[in-house]
Amino acid sequence: MKIFSCQTCAHVVFFENTSCERCKSVLGYLPDLETISSVAAEGPAWVASADPEPRYRFCANWELHACNWMVAADDPISYCRACRHNRGVPDLSNAAYRLRWQRIEGAKRRLFYSLIKFGLPLPTANSGAEEPLVFEFLSNMPGGQTVMTGHDNGVITISLDEADDAAREKLRSEMAESYRTLLGHFRHEVGHFYWDVLVRDRNEFDAFREVFGDERPDYAEALARHYAEGTPTNWHEAFVSAYATTHPWEDFAETWAHYIHIVDTLEMAYAFGLSLSPRVDVNAELAASVDGNPYRMKSLDAILAGWVPVTAAVNNLNRSMGQPDLYPFVLSPVVVGKLRYIHALIRGAPEKAMAPAPTA
Repeated sequence: MKIFSCQTCAHVVFFENTSCERCKSVLGYLPDLETISSVAAEGPAWVASADPEPRYRFCANWELHACNWMVAADDPISYCRACRHNRGVPDLSNAAYRLRWQRIEGAKRRLFYSLIKFGLPLPTANSGAEEPLVFEFLSNMPGGQTVMTGHDNGVITISLDEADDAAREKLRSEMAESYRTLLGHFRHEVGHFYWDVLVRDRNEFDAFREVFGDERPDYAEALARHYAEGTPTNWHEAFVSAYATTHPWEDFAETWAHYIHIVDTLEMAYAFGLSLSPRVDVNAELAASVDGNPYRMKSLDAILAGWVPVTAAVNNLNRSMGQPDLYPFVLSPVVVGKLRYIHALIRGAPEKAMAPAPTA
């Protein structure tokens, strides 16, 4: 994630800001330009300082305080590039549901920031794609079926309970997880979608299985076995998380999510010009200067060279405040190999989207 500046007064602004704290200019995000812009109303449209020639309007969810993204004024679709993927939202007349939905939308926009920067395919329901990427944000109804966060043939469901901090923390504790966030859910579940698009639909099974193993054993049985038998004690040696041990699909999705965690967090470190040189680090093992945009780095080694020292710093800063580690994971050599696969898959995705799929 980048940091931005208000074009009106040059004050620093951030991704979620809807107005400048200094000059009070209205702000909107222009996804095609990957920037926040101060905007001024001109009749029913808006003029963006960062792109003054065309006219814009806000996403339809802006009026519901759930989006700050903009679309071209003549776009026939009233929703922005992120919100047009929504298929189901909760009852917004319920104040509690509406607040949770707004939090969910905030995490979703951060997801789409990364997907757009990577140039990944983003088929909508109106695109004609056989398996478009769509989202349903659903609430548990008394006496009804429990809503489960997950992915099924392009449909990503997020339970509203995940936007309730107390409920999410309770689940995290019950499931013995070290990390559970709304953004983490989005990054994980979309990994399942891109397995379908970039592995299954491209007939890339051999390369995938060489890294993650054979995905053909029954998934439901693997999941039941995971919850019945628990996680192998040595899972850290080959998996980024305990849940990744469940099945190769989950291993892929967990590794995919971690790759985006790493790249997006490092971009913020780069935006702040972060440089680390611990005073007691005689051998410079934790020294780092994040001097390149990780979204554009061709080498995973260069990305990880910045990531490991940054996590050591922020984890210890968190501990100083009595908070758990920001990134409570260890990247073993096997996990790094899996990240290398994800890195190559994502970097090649725009080219793959342009080429015909190979025949089986």
